[in-house]
Amino acid sequence: MFTVKVNPRFGDIDILGHVNNTVFPAWFETARKPVMQIFDPELTLERNKFPLIMAHNDFDYISPVYFKFDVEIKTWISKIGTKSFTVYHEAWQEGKLCTKGNCVIVYIINGQTTPLPDDIKKILSEHTANCPASL
Repeated sequence: MFTVKVNPRFGDIDILGHVNNTVFPAWFETARKPVMQIFDPELTLERNKFPLIMAHNDFDYISPVYFKFDVEIKTWISKIGTKSFTVYHEAWQEGKLCTKGNCVIVYIINGQTTPLPDDIKKILSEHTANCPASL
């Protein structure tokens, strides 16, 4: 599991005083940085060399998130397929699960879906332990 803390910004807040639902995709994207480093350790993100694309994203909003407190984003790998894998995220504030979501990422080489290399699958599998989405 990977964890990152984020601080809600004033601009993240909606008229009801909650963190707006449009903020979570960006927070979860930030939390995927260590996953991306498995594929590109230096994060060069070279256009024709970076091998990942997002195929799906979903969110469940469970409880409001507020401006006043930091948010902890927990990230696991919940599923490893032949050519893709699923990243599972949870956003916690003050010990309470507030938002959870999944992101399916596809491995692409030269514009074609390609089987994940075994060494990469092994590294990804190290981050599946105790994933709530897998239990």
